[in-house]
Amino acid sequence: MARKDTSDKRGIFFIADYVPRQCGIATFTHELSSAVARRAAKKYRCGIVAINDVPEGYRYEDVVRFEIREAAQSDYRQAAAFINTSEAAVVCLQHEYGIFGGPAGSHILALLRRLRRPLVTTLHTVLKEPTEDQKRVLTDVCELSSKVVVMAHRAVEFLKDVYKVPSERIAVVPHGIPNVPFVDPAFYKDKFGVEGRELILTFGLLSPGKGIEYVIRALPEVVKKHPDAAYMIVGATHPHVRRLGGEEYRTGLIRLSRELGVERNVIFVNRFVEMSELTELLCATDVYVTPYLSESQIVSGTLAYALGTGNAVISSPYWYAQEALADGRGRLVPFRDAQAISEHLLDLLEHDLERNTMRKRAYQFSRDMVWDEVSKQYLRILEEAQSSPINPFLVVRPTISPPLPSDELPEFDLRQLRVLTDDTGILQHAVFATPNLRYGYTTDDNARALIVAATYWAQTSDATILPPLHRYLSFLSYALDQETGRFHNIMNYDRTWADAFGSEDSHGRAMWGLGMCAAMCKQEPIVGLATRLFERALSAVDTFVSPRAWAFAIVGIHAYLQRFSGDSEARRWRAVLAERLFKLFVDHMRDDWPWCEDVVTYANAKLPHALLMSGKWMFRSEMIEVGERALRWLLEIQTNSAGHLSVIGTEGWFPKGGERARFDQQPIEAHALIHAAIEAYNVTNQSYWLDQARRCFNWFLGDNDIQTPLYDFTTGGCRDAIHPDRVNSNQGAESTLAWLMSLLLMQEIQTQQTLSQAAADKSIES
Repeated sequence: MARKDTSDKRGIFFIADYVPRQCGIATFTHELSSAVARRAAKKYRCGIVAINDVPEGYRYEDVVRFEIREAAQSDYRQAAAFINTSEAAVVCLQHEYGIFGGPAGSHILALLRRLRRPLVTTLHTVLKEPTEDQKRVLTDVCELSSKVVVMAHRAVEFLKDVYKVPSERIAVVPHGIPNVPFVDPAFYKDKFGVEGRELILTFGLLSPGKGIEYVIRALPEVVKKHPDAAYMIVGATHPHVRRLGGEEYRTGLIRLSRELGVERNVIFVNRFVEMSELTELLCATDVYVTPYLSESQIVSGTLAYALGTGNAVISSPYWYAQEALADGRGRLVPFRDAQAISEHLLDLLEHDLERNTMRKRAYQFSRDMVWDEVSKQYLRILEEAQSSPINPFLVVRPTISPPLPSDELPEFDLRQLRVLTDDTGILQHAVFATPNLRYGYTTDDNARALIVAATYWAQTSDATILPPLHRYLSFLSYALDQETGRFHNIMNYDRTWADAFGSEDSHGRAMWGLGMCAAMCKQEPIVGLATRLFERALSAVDTFVSPRAWAFAIVGIHAYLQRFSGDSEARRWRAVLAERLFKLFVDHMRDDWPWCEDVVTYANAKLPHALLMSGKWMFRSEMIEVGERALRWLLEIQTNSAGHLSVIGTEGWFPKGGERARFDQQPIEAHALIHAAIEAYNVTNQSYWLDQARRCFNWFLGDNDIQTPLYDFTTGGCRDAIHPDRVNSNQGAESTLAWLMSLLLMQEIQTQQTLSQAAADKSIES
């Protein structure tokens, strides 16, 4: 969503999350952009491109000009186009991995690579030992930036040594702080109900990495000598932590304070505190404590604010604290050391002269950090960036890593999935787009729905998918016979089973769904149930004779092993099933019929998919060769004269030596081909397979035998089939889920391409 600017002034655009979102980066961006706007009011107008972590967004001030949904890659591209056609003179990115979508926040690269304005990037995290994805993303961000701003000298070392950023492109500008007077803490204490008490303070969004439990453990010794001492913990639980774990961390802190008998000395302020109130709280504080558990914190806004209000500080020795508290501006204690915290608290509370001397040192040191001074430095850097030529690499950016033929993918739309889902699971069929209750439910469809829900959650962190995800998992749990380890498949609408046990294929699909759930989901209870069901169902595959059941199970086992790679039983079954499937191909394949059966039927591409996957992870090149040959053949025989996908129809299939049935064409065939082609690309790195994946995907959008889209943009569903003269307008579970799984796969490979482009760009330069 964009707002038009009617001003003639040139613009400075800040890309970040923004208030009222409760996040330290959002607060920083608000303060920085406001300070720059005040200083440059006659020349520039500041605007915000805001990153939303919730679908509905926030009620922003008018300064927000464009909004990006964190997980929507298309929004990043649209934002680049908006900035490129706006009055923007320069862009200032606030970079933190966690606020952008994609692995290591890689979605932001889709914006930056299209940006045609000078870019200055502030780095809020610089890791000494990044993951491969983190290194790729940050290296590319720095390459695309005219100037990179960091807030600590240690970060300069990391950028040069780890990310190979030239020193002339790095600037050190301190974290900004409000300009407040140096006052006696007693002046504000009555406002917060701690008059006459020694106030110890920690503030910030709560999460387990903050180490607050060690300060609470330090309190009993402090309270013995200072019974009125108060430890105030100010801040709401981090929204992402709350979504995944609720208030477990805060509840644990409350319980710990009770167990130690200091609950009367611990004050929880469970809300996000505005800057004006926060500065008064800090001014009322005797000792500020920042007990983070890891050294890999290159900047801390909370510590910067504490210095700016002249606090005596005790901190664990993370990188920023080592630098900021040097020369007697604070005390450093070892990580996770409650005893050391206790000793230093007592020392500072009992020696007023030492505490006040430390406060003055901190306050004097922080005068260059006030926003008026910081904004002056930023404005200078932003204007210098405009006078520097834009990196020519940005203007015509060559591509080595093969792109998808088109960047644009339809929006992911869950409406039809939600319509088909009730309090039991997902219903099997629909009349047009309305659920048809007559045919009830299947394990097949609920397994596919579980894959969609788990993958969507992993890609977007959208917790609204959790209620249906639980229903699909619950359905599979109910479908599994604990005695036999087999799944029922068909359930009537009255919740009675219509079969004694389901087909082998439905069992394989259930294992696929459970394996994906175990691999993708973020909550331990969900993973726990999916794993339990998966393990119980695993051994039943020993008696199976269906090659498709083998293939579905292999794909599920592979997903499960992504989470639990050391499970030797699962690895053994993957090898057993892969060998069976490979032998079936070897025994049946001929030069003119590279297939494992005498008829090509349904979900065909899942078979070579399983071989490609197994061959890669079992180091069996012959499996890869057979899988690749079979998949190429499937694509060749399912291509019409116009070059579009034309999948084998269910009205006769394709018998050896016979004619291929052209209709009734089913969406699950297109999905299986897309999934297999992407797996082939992952195994071989050949761009041909990405082209094939997109060609198969376009079948849903109208590149098919009757030139009619199966995807329905008005409902978010997918029509069930292609007939000679029309599409089947019913939008049941199988077709809609095939579409959604396909779209998720295309979004995932698009994200992978964004990441791999960084490495490809480097190879061009070298």
